[in-house]
Amino acid sequence: MPSFDSNTSANKVPGAPLTRRAFTTAVGATAATAAVGVPAAAAAPRDPSAAESAERPFRAAPGRHARRPNILFILGDDLGWADLSSYGSPHIRTPHLDALARQGVRFTDAYSGSATCSPTRFSLYTGRYPGRTEGGLSEPIADRSAGLEPTHPTLASLLKGAGYATALIGKWHCGYLPDYSPTRSGWDEFFGNFGGALEYYSKLGLGGEYDLYEGDATYKDLRYYTRILTERASRYIQRGHDRPWLLNLNFTTPHWPWIADGDTGASAEIVRRIKAGDGRALWHGDGGSVEKYTQMVEDLDRSVGEVLKALKRSGQEKDTLVFFASDNGGERFSYNWPLSGNKGSLREGGIRVPSVLRWPARIDGNQVSGLPVFSPDWTATLLEIAGARPDPAYPLDGTSLAGYLLRGEAPRERDLFWRVRGERALRRGDWKYYRGKGGPDQLFRLSEDQREQADLAAAEPGVLAALRASWERTDAGLLPYPSGA
Repeated sequence: MPSFDSNTSANKVPGAPLTRRAFTTAVGATAATAAVGVPAAAAAPRDPSAAESAERPFRAAPGRHARRPNILFILGDDLGWADLSSYGSPHIRTPHLDALARQGVRFTDAYSGSATCSPTRFSLYTGRYPGRTEGGLSEPIADRSAGLEPTHPTLASLLKGAGYATALIGKWHCGYLPDYSPTRSGWDEFFGNFGGALEYYSKLGLGGEYDLYEGDATYKDLRYYTRILTERASRYIQRGHDRPWLLNLNFTTPHWPWIADGDTGASAEIVRRIKAGDGRALWHGDGGSVEKYTQMVEDLDRSVGEVLKALKRSGQEKDTLVFFASDNGGERFSYNWPLSGNKGSLREGGIRVPSVLRWPARIDGNQVSGLPVFSPDWTATLLEIAGARPDPAYPLDGTSLAGYLLRGEAPRERDLFWRVRGERALRRGDWKYYRGKGGPDQLFRLSEDQREQADLAAAEPGVLAALRASWERTDAGLLPYPSGA
């Protein structure tokens, strides 16, 4: 097999076909799937062992037979694209997630379904654009009037119908009781918080309410939240399962407030402010630091490592598909270089996220993919791999990557679409169409300008017009935002 240096764009092989033994990590079979170069910082992580992940032809594992996999889908919360050392962070050490990347596939051009928490979760759970549902129009959900309708099929309900056990541990953020809950949307079990944020020790949420639940009942545990979720997930994995399972493990780390394990003094001060009626206390606008954020990300990494150790001890590692990503781009203290923008924006830094997939039974490790993908694609992919059929009344907006990953098929041509209040974006291959709040239409060629600084709208009016027309066709089929939004 040839040697590939991940720092050179010459190793990208546009248009190369996929085979059973290898598919191209930087596919450019059409203009819609042309790959984007890996920035040097991301391709040359500080961890020397991570250099094994240098880009090379992708390898499915031919001849290996695997039962339907267990699925462990792990989300970090507001984790930036380059916050892992395997993605180029110069100061954050993430050895467990870096090892996961070496053992599987690291995606360099993976995106969230939206720029904030709840709409991305809608896109992942439904496999559809957030604007297909009323609850998905909240960016993010901030009150009890909106949520994921229990009648809408979800990844969990469809897998459950195909014989999977299903559980969600951690942050839900798709609606509140009594109308909305994971257990009303296909998950057999739920342990976690309903809202968008909570104080890590007291479990007080944005409205000052206690927000830790087991099923639909509150559960008292005042330990550090990340520890609790790690323990719960490990226990779930190590049960005596008699059928394949889906576990959505949704950490709140490193979302604000900026409280690391052991910061009981900072916790007490935020609780005092919440109880005094300070509605902005959890935002922690006067707290945090790069150092504190680093502690939180490194704690997330250790926690994922503990869960993966539990998986290995259980004897299920080979037949479990593990996927790790963030729900959107990073916030104040995140490291996103060279991307511009952060959470809430449709600039690259607001929607491009670290994404790693491992499935030892079917996919070889030490691989890097530059294929542009986003959250709804993973829904479609997991349903196909698990043998579950989407509901034809609710067609998916994501594209299954199962053929790309496992059968040597070239991914089909398509656009990636995003819409948030006041912003629009669409990616087609190298090209990205973007319009910010009140700004003009802009056009960027991401393979040459990941930072989105060289606007090519005037130089390429035909490309701009085609991408804008595609965006508007998709937008016309979505629900409008409420009046005044």
